[in-house]
Amino acid sequence: MLKQTPLHAIHRAAGARMVDFGGWDMPVHYGSQIDEHHAVRTDAGMFDVSHMRVVDLEGALARDFLRYALANNVDKLKTPGKALYSCLLTPEGTVIDDLIVYFLREDLFRIVVNAGTTDKDIAWFRRLLAEHAPKLRLAPREDLAMVAVQGPNARAKVWAALPGSEPVSANLKPFTAATMDSPWGEVFIARTGYTGEDGFEIVLAAAHADDLWRALVAAGVGPAGLGARDTLRLEAGMNLYGQDMDERVTPLESGLAWTVDLASPRDFVGKSALVANPPQRQLAGLLLIDKGGVLRAHQAVRTAHGDGEITSGTFSPTLNRSIALARLPLALSPGDAVSVAVRDKALAARVVKPPFVRNGKALVS
Repeated sequence: MLKQTPLHAIHRAAGARMVDFGGWDMPVHYGSQIDEHHAVRTDAGMFDVSHMRVVDLEGALARDFLRYALANNVDKLKTPGKALYSCLLTPEGTVIDDLIVYFLREDLFRIVVNAGTTDKDIAWFRRLLAEHAPKLRLAPREDLAMVAVQGPNARAKVWAALPGSEPVSANLKPFTAATMDSPWGEVFIARTGYTGEDGFEIVLAAAHADDLWRALVAAGVGPAGLGARDTLRLEAGMNLYGQDMDERVTPLESGLAWTVDLASPRDFVGKSALVANPPQRQLAGLLLIDKGGVLRAHQAVRTAHGDGEITSGTFSPTLNRSIALARLPLALSPGDAVSVAVRDKALAARVVKPPFVRNGKALVS
């Protein structure tokens, strides 16, 4: 039996094409994935991301625990509402998940983890808590829903849909959140996203998710499914857990070295393994030069410095070209020529530095 978000009935009523996504019955599109993609790049679109799990960590030593549990350093979080992107690592330095942690108070941090890794993430946190901070309380918030509204006009349309939200969120910087009271109870508004566009991710009581969704529709925001979400995040050069990284690779080989704080003296899970095992590969972007195919995950990449493999690939609606992320030999640099095995053909491609598109603008050509 597939799990359902609080917005499941609305998706069905809208005629969405539903698919099994990590055990959840989720909309892949509502008619045209391409139109949904372009709406986010040029105007605004909204995604039901209630399958992702909000987890609250409460207690006096919450910061100390996260300082050890996460690869990025929560000491960077000095202002309430500030968010940090980090990986959760095994002792071997490989990636259990990528997540966002919000600093709300010294005794309260909010963590958002991926849908497909929720159970193992919570189990890992509980194991670490039992060993290092048994008095802290970890609370998975199954009572909450989350809607991402993304695009150049997303914030203005949220303000129209949610009265009182503009004074609370207008001055939020990227990767910062604020909380407001509303007729639907407490609403958590974060200036974050997974598309390369501006916008908000909004958390509220699951019982009122449909109220928010309908208000956003009335404000001119169209729904978008997982298909557009994937092409948007890939254009933005953002990793997808399970494809671009997992428990077989380290963040240093996954384009995520910027999320790992090896400079500070603090210890964290996986640090000694990362220090002892420098990366042998890199995650880079590919832009297809030849016509006659689309870059897809698991295709082999031939280079002058050895072979690699595509981890995520798609046709970019914004660039009208095929793009990919690929794990490649370290010796390769942007501009280098490679070939990709697409069915029975070897197609020319060029190494590029992601992102491919940000804020509606092409960054590669």
